[in-house]
Amino acid sequence: MLINLPIKPLSVNEAWQGKRFKTAKYKAYEQELMYRLKPLVIPQPPYQIIFEFGFSNKASDWDNPVKPLQDVLQKKYGFNDRDIYEGIVRKVVVKKGEEFIKVEINHLVI
Repeated sequence: MLINLPIKPLSVNEAWQGKRFKTAKYKAYEQELMYRLKPLVIPQPPYQIIFEFGFSNKASDWDNPVKPLQDVLQKKYGFNDRDIYEGIVRKVVVKKGEEFIKVEINHLVI
């Protein structure tokens, strides 16, 4: 099924008023990811990015972890998320304690 809407997309920045502040939980998450993410050579833009999230709660929304993770990735690897032209997000339901994140960043041929 295809839905085509002739309307300008609303950005996250346009959806909220005022400055947003990082929570202590977000700061701890960012710090842990920065430590765990290994050095990589990122391909040239434009990018395709593939996220796979393993959730232990099947009610978790597939899109909620995208932006925080994407922001940490661009901080760690020095790319700009404006250069991401294609994204794929997969949600996998796993047992509690087996949650995970997988990320693949590829050069996208346009």
